[in-house]
Amino acid sequence: MDKIVESILKFLRLDSLVQHVTGYVEARIELMKVEIREDLAKTIARAIIVVTLMLVGFLILLFLSIGLAHFISSYLQSAYLGYWSVAGLYTLLFLIVIVFRQSIYEYFEKEFMEAIKKKGK
Repeated sequence: MDKIVESILKFLRLDSLVQHVTGYVEARIELMKVEIREDLAKTIARAIIVVTLMLVGFLILLFLSIGLAHFISSYLQSAYLGYWSVAGLYTLLFLIVIVFRQSIYEYFEKEFMEAIKKKGK
């Protein structure tokens, strides 16, 4: 059956056209694979940078908080009042985020969608 199809394609001189189309499709598939690999590498690199920045930012925030709590405790001459003040500040910040979480979510969703649209152009 394959020989009959090959004979018909050669007779109609479509065999080179089929080879070119097949080659084109294979080249496009390989190009897509390379593009996916590049995008994946970029995404992983960005994720590593973001995680590193978040870790460093967390450590900065932690030590600044401890320092501020210790300073307030020294200023108020209390062993624990500074730490309670800093904890209260973070609790207030936490409650604000909880109360406004839907609007914060919508804002970030909108910003990310716009960033994705700009990147796609």
